[in-house]
Amino acid sequence: MGGVAFLFAGQGAQHPAMGIDLVEASPAAARVFAMADEVRPGTTEQCRSASKEELSQTENTQPCVFAHDLAAAEALRERGVVPAACAGFSLGEVAALTFAGAFDERTGFELVCERAKLMAAAARRHPGGMRAVIKLDAARVECLAAQAGAECWPVNYNSPQQTVVAGSPDALQVLDGLVKEAGGRAMKVAVSGAFHSPYMDEAARGLALYMAEGKTPLATAVPVIANTTAAPYPKDPAEAADVLAGQVCHAVRWVDTLRTLRDRGIDTFVEVGPGKTLTGLVKRTLSDVRTFSCETAEQIAAAAEALA
Repeated sequence: MGGVAFLFAGQGAQHPAMGIDLVEASPAAARVFAMADEVRPGTTEQCRSASKEELSQTENTQPCVFAHDLAAAEALRERGVVPAACAGFSLGEVAALTFAGAFDERTGFELVCERAKLMAAAARRHPGGMRAVIKLDAARVECLAAQAGAECWPVNYNSPQQTVVAGSPDALQVLDGLVKEAGGRAMKVAVSGAFHSPYMDEAARGLALYMAEGKTPLATAVPVIANTTAAPYPKDPAEAADVLAGQVCHAVRWVDTLRTLRDRGIDTFVEVGPGKTLTGLVKRTLSDVRTFSCETAEQIAAAAEALA
């Protein structure tokens, strides 16, 4: 039997009432939400009652998804489930690093709040959006994005047949037509900007400056596979900070990340946080692996029993 990896959800998976049952079911999860409310009052209530539209604004999405991600992971650890490695999708990478010991919980949450503010500001300066393109391979999507215009970039390599493209509204409108003509399908992603693209360069620089003020990541207790390199985070704090800041404006190599985890002996993937997007991507990328979605207290209890 191989090892277990935790996969931490990212933007797009958020939904109303996410994570709230964990507060009642798990002291460890309740501690995470209490910390979030101390740093950013109203976070738990926002997870409970905010509308889908409110949760899709990145200033809200990132803190709320981080809190749910980390709460679910800590609830699993509380039940004795400890991963051999971690990875997080986009903002989920900050939660993965925090869980693995690069930051304490409060510092990690403060960092993700700052990251959200910086990315929201960049999105206001450079309005854009994202499309998930399915039924076409990455090479074809890269060609179509190039045809759509100079401000259109493949940024999330999610699965062999799903690539997310970021860009300007005009370029994405052109892309929609090109994808349809090519026999694919382009779906709008529930985010408020063209994330992981050059539109986020200013946010990346701002995050680097923020971490330079004594908030660089420490070496992790278990490997965290980085989105941009599909390799473990560097142990050197300055190098790790460069990777984390650069992630904001560079592509998420999720297919390569999953393959790296498999090559390191991982055969069980546990998604923590809202939704089951990452579980689906695992199933579409790897074969002969087990997956668990751990969003609710019931799912966490079932996964812990299966993995005991």
